[in-house]
Amino acid sequence: MKHHIRTLLSIILFSIFLSSISFAAEEAIYTDHGTGLMWARQDNGRDINWADAKAYCENYRGGNYTDWRMPTQEELKGLYDRTVTKKEGLHKTDLIKLTSCCPWTSETRGSDAAYVHFDTGSSIWCSRSSEWKNRVLPVRSVK
Repeated sequence: MKHHIRTLLSIILFSIFLSSISFAAEEAIYTDHGTGLMWARQDNGRDINWADAKAYCENYRGGNYTDWRMPTQEELKGLYDRTVTKKEGLHKTDLIKLTSCCPWTSETRGSDAAYVHFDTGSSIWCSRSSEWKNRVLPVRSVK
């Protein structure tokens, strides 16, 4: 009996979660209605410096939208989930694909920029010219 109640509760909670997001699989984007953000479902797929990452986001056309941008630290941290560990060691929602640990954020200070490390969930500052393991994941606000 307890197993059936747990299973039913899991189904109900999963249904509530699914109702807060919508997918456009053919366009490789999803909308998180809880945060009001629309995300590319996959990063750019290769090492990239901050300036090229910014240009990548500005030129991204998922869903035929033209207002894609780089995410903030807090927006990216919203995708971090330490209860989930992927085979590559990253802690993230299943809703996106990261090909490396460390997507850039929009925040800069001097010649540095921040990225979020999906092994730890922390923000790290490094040179904007760095490419090692850095990726970018476009985001836009839903209007």
